Amino acid sequence: MKVENLSSRDKKYLWHPLTQHKLGKPQLPITSAKGALLFDESGKDYIDGIASWYTVMYGHANDTIVSAMTEQMQKLDFVMFSGLTHEPAIELSEKLMAILPDNQAKLFFNDNGSTAIEAAIKMSLQYFHNNGEKRDTLIAFEDGFHGDTFGAMSASGLSSYNGPFEDFLLKVVRIPTPKEDNIEEVKSKLSEILKENSCAAFIFEPLVQGAAGMKFHSAQGLDELIGLCQQHEVLCIADEIMTGFGKTGKNFASDNLSNKPDVICLSKALTAGMFPLSITSCTQKIYNRFLSDEVHKGFFHAHTFSAHPLGCAAALAGIKLLNSPKILERRNYIENAHNSYADKIKDHKKVKEVRVMGVILAIDLQIEMERYGSLRDELYNFFLQRGVLLRPLGNTIYVLPPFVISNKELQKVYDTIAEALDTF
Repeated sequence: MKVENLSSRDKKYLWHPLTQHKLGKPQLPITSAKGALLFDESGKDYIDGIASWYTVMYGHANDTIVSAMTEQMQKLDFVMFSGLTHEPAIELSEKLMAILPDNQAKLFFNDNGSTAIEAAIKMSLQYFHNNGEKRDTLIAFEDGFHGDTFGAMSASGLSSYNGPFEDFLLKVVRIPTPKEDNIEEVKSKLSEILKENSCAAFIFEPLVQGAAGMKFHSAQGLDELIGLCQQHEVLCIADEIMTGFGKTGKNFASDNLSNKPDVICLSKALTAGMFPLSITSCTQKIYNRFLSDEVHKGFFHAHTFSAHPLGCAAALAGIKLLNSPKILERRNYIENAHNSYADKIKDHKKVKEVRVMGVILAIDLQIEMERYGSLRDELYNFFLQRGVLLRPLGNTIYVLPPFVISNKELQKVYDTIAEALDTF
């Protein structure tokens, strides 16, 4: 009897995300992973140059995290979090509060990035509702991305993701991201929005817009926008799902700001990619608005797998690793290597702009798109053929590797990009 390969079996029943199956090629079957490497069913290895959507920052199958989860599942595998509690969640709250911005006071558990945003938006709207106010408008950046559930999608500005649903979304007004040369202009626009609308919250990806092509914006400008919103009692929500846990050089991108967000959303590297879990943290002032003798003023929002003990165990192990001497050394090495490589290619005729923040390297290309059916797809396949997993965003190549990537592996990523620059 003929044994079908994984690609054939996959094609029978599976519907993959972000895929036009009529046009797309078969999915690459991955059978195992370790460190910064993925292995397919033929044994070929691929360097995971984007930490599988910036989650496995301590490497695939990290021994420390695997051991912590294994120990936890033998003690307490799962229990619902409504009416019950457990030590992994309590300890995680203590460890997170020690590294989150000082104004954060309470943690609410969800199960992925989108639902962390969803909880933050609902929390913000109900915060005013509980006070007898109706605030119906969100403020967000142009080209932001916050997830694919309806509230998160409403806040997102990339029409390629939410175009078919625009008639059904929450009310959102958008402002440009602040750059060094437009801060006053953006502040002026924000002031007009605050005057003309009943705004509940300002939601933003701090310093780096991931899905938009790893676009950076000004910390000073963002700081001033947050300050302006907080003067008008508009809650500020930092979407740290991508930027959190060391990627921008600090524990959180919000650590670069003087005006701290009222709400912070965490996921992805929270559990090092080991388990779907997310957190929406908030200030004591927000939490207090939900305390009442009227039951309906509580936050009646829940997920079955909230505060899953295995996810909490993974997160606790990840926090221990985050600022350990070995990981800090690797984080510094990657940032320095990125900067050296950026200097090397910045004048290449195919490079429009190159930028680095922490372990994030982004390269905007100036290549005639018409020569290729899809530059992004052509580049993606080019890299895969050479054993490197990168997922370009439009005409932007980005590298955001696991902290544990070896010097040799990182150099291969750079060499493969250089080859692509000379090929396309």
